[in-house]
Amino acid sequence: VQLVESGGGVVRPGGSLTLSCVASGFTFRDYPMRWDRQAPGKAREFVALIDNSGPEYADFVKGRFTISRDNTKNTVTLQMNNLQPDDTANYICRRSNSNYSGQGTRVTVSS
Repeated sequence: VQLVESGGGVVRPGGSLTLSCVASGFTFRDYPMRWDRQAPGKAREFVALIDNSGPEYADFVKGRFTISRDNTKNTVTLQMNNLQPDDTANYICRRSNSNYSGQGTRVTVSS
């Protein structure tokens, strides 16, 4: 199993970023996928999940972030809008209900 994230960077408050995670080594369409994040000095926290029933979001990203997946490309995407300094973190793609995750892609929101 391999999960490779991309798309992080530095953005100003109110800005947007799109994160992508390309998966390999398993039948992607059969598994729920999620994004977590870990800010410096803080515990990892759930951001969003997508399965066959649709998306779920942490309360702090509802209305700002959108998770989607393309089963033909083995990709899960996190569109992030109206980013705020508290969103600064390493964003990690994970196969839900497993210990399989990527290394993450770093997002910094700063003026």
